[in-house]
Amino acid sequence: MPGHTDNAITINAPLDLVWHTTNDLENWPTLFSEYAAVDILTRDGDRTTFRLTMHPDPDGTVWSWVSERITNRPHLTVTARRLEPGPFAYMHLRWHYTETPHGVQLRWIQDFAMRPDAPLDDTAMTDRINHNSRIQLALIRDRLEAQATTPTPTPAPAAVD
Repeated sequence: MPGHTDNAITINAPLDLVWHTTNDLENWPTLFSEYAAVDILTRDGDRTTFRLTMHPDPDGTVWSWVSERITNRPHLTVTARRLEPGPFAYMHLRWHYTETPHGVQLRWIQDFAMRPDAPLDDTAMTDRINHNSRIQLALIRDRLEAQATTPTPTPAPAAVD
């Protein structure tokens, strides 16, 4: 049976901040703890193709792949898929942003299947993705909530002669 994960967190921050920051791919290495680099390959409107490189895993392996990501701001959704699936037969992702009275709910849904020769099966990868998604969502929440409460510096008034 294919893998499926569904994880969400509410971020007490304005929607514009959450949307912009989580879709600013070039800055993902500072937003996520697992990514070492993001290289943009192509951009065409709301569609971006990029290479994502992770920090080395405990065995020293560096995982990297090309993905396609399509943002839809009017519907507050993002769809993505791996173009270089690696150990996955396929990997499809959906991000949903929902305004709530307590902030923005960011929800990640992933549907995938592992290749027969992959080091993990669908069940083990589901467990790994669920575990890691919760860590990353909490990290994003903490960083964005801190940003939202940090006052913007007021420029000093211009000197008058």
